[in-house]
Amino acid sequence: MQTVAALTMVRDDAFFLKAWLRHYGEQLGRENCYIVNHGRGEEVADLAQGCNVIGIPGDPHKNFDMKRWRMLNNFVMGLRCYYNHVIVGDVDELVVLDPAQGLGLRDWLETVPANRVLTPLGLEVIHRIDVEPEAIQTSILGPRRHVRPAPHYSKPCVVSTGTKIARGGHFAQYGKLHAPDFLYLFHLKFCDFPAYVEAMDRRNEVSAATGASVKEAAIGRHWFAEARGEDRAVFEAFEQLEMQEGFDLSPLRQRMEESFRPRGDTGFYEFERPDYGTQYVLPERFSGAI
Repeated sequence: MQTVAALTMVRDDAFFLKAWLRHYGEQLGRENCYIVNHGRGEEVADLAQGCNVIGIPGDPHKNFDMKRWRMLNNFVMGLRCYYNHVIVGDVDELVVLDPAQGLGLRDWLETVPANRVLTPLGLEVIHRIDVEPEAIQTSILGPRRHVRPAPHYSKPCVVSTGTKIARGGHFAQYGKLHAPDFLYLFHLKFCDFPAYVEAMDRRNEVSAATGASVKEAAIGRHWFAEARGEDRAVFEAFEQLEMQEGFDLSPLRQRMEESFRPRGDTGFYEFERPDYGTQYVLPERFSGAI
């Protein structure tokens, strides 16, 4: 049985897809990467050559996210028949092993027992436009070194057992928390100001095409123009996050563990997801990791 597969769904997000392909294509091999091409975009198919590309219709639908995660859950369980671990998530989310471990992600996962779900610690890569003028050419980490804790993105996304993941990927029907000290999920939405503006313009178009309002649609509020806010102000606000010394994130994982509990009677499990209002500078060893 193969060790690891990566699965995502994408529509036209070339900037993030290139990062996803660099990371998982190099770490796992493109033959183990599965991409659902929503709308059968030619650019996605061209960029993802060598991967397993599954084209589906791109018709707008107000329950887009529900349909998406129903399908992804089924794909994960199918791939689990052939892989020990399946990494599943949005195209702007990358699972990264701390380079201090001295192993690649695939080699490390070969040492991890099956029949569990791993929850990497969520970190949002933020573009500090006041101190990071360099454009992203290939690697994101290097030109970007600032992160903020993002418990909302501490997702149960490395699956090696039969389970169901909730819409958005935030919760799983798995009753034990496995959050390794050196495993991270980097969320890239805010990693580059120009890329953010372009992506938001595109997502606003998609949400408008559904004909639904923010309240009517099962899509994140941020996809709607009326909930977007002023782009530059969003990035300027990152300067106000309280800078932390060092890179000891063990208290964040401890809070996850201490607050881990059933999510009502849904069968899913959750932990507290506070707004920390802090930021860190990544150690130099992470440069080039994605």
